[in-house]
Amino acid sequence: MEGIKKEWEFRKHSLNEIVSIYLGGGTPSLLDLSQIEEILKLFSSSATEISIEANPDDITLEKMQGYISLGINRLSIGVQSLDDSNLKMIERSHSAKKAKRAVEIAYEAGFDNISIDLMYDLPHQTFSNWKKTVDEAVRLPISHLSIYNLIFEEGSVYYKKQKELSPHTPQEEESLKMLEYAVQTCEKNGLGRYEISAFCRNNQESLHNTGYWIGRPFVGLGPSAFSYLHGKRFRNICNLKKWHTALLKEQDPTDFEECLPYPQNVHELLAIRLRLLKGISTTDFDLPAETLITLQSLTKEDFLYENGTHYRLTEKGKLFYDFVASELV
Repeated sequence: MEGIKKEWEFRKHSLNEIVSIYLGGGTPSLLDLSQIEEILKLFSSSATEISIEANPDDITLEKMQGYISLGINRLSIGVQSLDDSNLKMIERSHSAKKAKRAVEIAYEAGFDNISIDLMYDLPHQTFSNWKKTVDEAVRLPISHLSIYNLIFEEGSVYYKKQKELSPHTPQEEESLKMLEYAVQTCEKNGLGRYEISAFCRNNQESLHNTGYWIGRPFVGLGPSAFSYLHGKRFRNICNLKKWHTALLKEQDPTDFEECLPYPQNVHELLAIRLRLLKGISTTDFDLPAETLITLQSLTKEDFLYENGTHYRLTEKGKLFYDFVASELV
C-alpha cells in the first residue's frame, strides 16, 4: 500500500482528469474492504466508471455489497469457461457452477454492470463445449462480455507449454466456427458487438477499455504496470521489491519506455482504433499518402468499408483483424 501511495504522488500531476479507475491486473478481490477504500481515497475522484476484477472463488454477497458501498460500479469476473474440463485444462480453481453462481451473487448484491470473459482455442476444446459455454453465458445477468482466443505469448504460463499444448488446440476452420457462433449468439441475446473482442447490453461499453482503444492517456500503478502519457508508453519495474525500493528512494520506478516516431505512432493508433466497430475518420489523423493507399487497398480486398473519409471493418475484416492491423502498422 505504501508503494502505491508513493507512486501516485509521483504520477498524479501527469493526468488532467480521471475518467475511469480499474482495480485489476492481479487479484484485488483478495484485499479487504478497508484496503480498497484506502486506495480509492487516493484519487479523490468523481470517475464515471470504477471497476474491480474478481475471481469467482472470492465473490460473496457481503463483499459485493461492500464494493458497491465504496462507489465501485462495475465488476469484471474472470470466468474463462463454463465447461469444467476446459477450466481444469487451464488450471482454474473454480468450477462452471461456481462461476455462474458468482455472477448471480454479484447481481443479487446490486451490481447492474457485470462483465465476464471467455476464452476459446483452448487445448482439447471442442465446438460442443464452446457452444455450451456461450449458451449459458448469455443467459446470465451480465452487461458485458469479452471473448479472447488463447495466444502462446512469450512470458506467459502457456508459452512454456506451447509444444505440449498447441497440437491439441482447434484448427483454424474450427476456431472461426467458434468465433462466428459466439458473435451470432451474443447479438441474438442483446449483447451487441462494439469492439473486436467485446460485447455489451444497453450501451454499457467498457469506458476504461475504450480509453485504451482511442489512445486516452492513463497511469498504471504497481509492479509491471504500463502507462501511456504524452505519446509515450512506459512500464514499471516488474520486481516488487525493486519497484518499492525505487519509490522509497524517490526514484522513477520505470524500467522501459517507448515513444514511437511519426508515422509509426499514427499507424499504431489508427490500427488500435479500428478495433472499435464504429470505425475511424481519416480527418482525425495526419496520415501519409501511402497509408491512405493501404486503406483503399484493404477496402478493395473487402476488409474495410469506406464512406468518404470514414473506414470501418467489414465482416471479413472483423474475422481477420490481425491481418488488417499488420498491414497498417
